[in-house]
Amino acid sequence: MASITIDGIVKQFGGNTVLQNLSLHIPDGAFYTLLGPSGCGKTTLLRCIAGFYEPDAGRLLFDKDDVTRVSTHHRDIGMVFQDYALFPDKTAFDNVAYGLRARRVAKPEISRRVTEALDKVGLGALADRYPAQMSGGQRQRVALARALVIRPRVLLMDEPLSNLDAKMRLQMRDVILDLVREAGITTVFVTHDQEEALAMSDRIAIMDRGRIAQLGTPEELYGTPVNAYVADFIGSANVLQVKTSASSEGAPHVRYELAGHTLNGVADAADAAAPAGAGVLIARPEDLSLMAPAPHVPNAVLGQVLRRQYLGFKTAYRIQLDSGPEIRVELHAGNTVADFHQGDRVQVLVPADCRVVAA
Repeated sequence: MASITIDGIVKQFGGNTVLQNLSLHIPDGAFYTLLGPSGCGKTTLLRCIAGFYEPDAGRLLFDKDDVTRVSTHHRDIGMVFQDYALFPDKTAFDNVAYGLRARRVAKPEISRRVTEALDKVGLGALADRYPAQMSGGQRQRVALARALVIRPRVLLMDEPLSNLDAKMRLQMRDVILDLVREAGITTVFVTHDQEEALAMSDRIAIMDRGRIAQLGTPEELYGTPVNAYVADFIGSANVLQVKTSASSEGAPHVRYELAGHTLNGVADAADAAAPAGAGVLIARPEDLSLMAPAPHVPNAVLGQVLRRQYLGFKTAYRIQLDSGPEIRVELHAGNTVADFHQGDRVQVLVPADCRVVAA
């Protein structure tokens, strides 16, 4: 097992800088996720950690060992790919045994460790099957067993669940977490799926154009996004342009104008969005409330219901604010606020702890 230190890595392709002086420390035994849209650099970073790409600048360390120029097969990593990358002419047993045979492990030890690995992923009875005879979920379990059986210092996973159906994805999340926690292996997981990242990670690095936009726990990223990009990528958020001014309460409080009303919010004390400037309001739909249009209450704006969607555990609304943008509101089952329908006039209550960040 090993910690991973990424120190000022730069990676270019044809003059295009894909990783821009990126630094990150991943503690021993942690489960870190690189999250972001296609083209943000997350897979390139993973491939630099794996040794498939050599950085143009910067260093990469496993514990205190500089592996920047070390070849992939000498880095002692396990890798799980999106497309499984199994040998089609080998059985599940032989696919899992491949890395051990390459390391010249004794045959009795190979038999013991492969059998144990297949049992842990629930495939002990399918050891003699070939990949073509298995489902996608079973093939992914073989790939996971193959990566873990060598007892690597670091486990790298590149979109490993993207080819599975929704039900199997949920099952494989638990399988992966149970196995890596038991083994205590430092894991770097790449995905564009925010729900996967939130459900599985100790910490998440949200990437944007070759940089880390924000690093934090799932709770920190969801609750206190540093900018509109992070807020919009993690969960669903209303991201609205507003004009800000100083609050009599002082930092981190801020006042802002929305749809003809002056409301109270909070901003980071060091945020450039403050007084008398352009800001962005970040308001989660589930944090907002709906009320009858009168009497007017503080920190509320008037609007009209454009659409109502009943979704069982919640009811989602689209509200057209008067002289303002549309805003989304979600009322969850058990909410005692009166129900509203298309065309109804309403007030949208915006909590005073909603964040306003730099535009």
